[in-house]
Amino acid sequence: MKQGIHPQNYRFVVFKDMSNGTSFLTRSTAGSKETIKWEDGNEYPLIKLEISNTSHPFYTGQKVLVDTAGRIDKFNKKYGKK
Repeated sequence: MKQGIHPQNYRFVVFKDMSNGTSFLTRSTAGSKETIKWEDGNEYPLIKLEISNTSHPFYTGQKVLVDTAGRIDKFNKKYGKK
């Protein structure tokens, strides 16, 4: 393995999903100016997320209907051979 290419400043960081309020503590090199008090009473840097595994449709099982047939018809109508 190559030496000196991996970051050395891993620290504990709280990631918070802003869409549903779920938070989790993990190690990361991501920087943040905001902090949050965690369940263990310590202050950790806070990284805000728009979506995480607790709110993403792939992980939650909530399927979103995608109108692929309509898109294909629209594409063929616009760019199809005449």
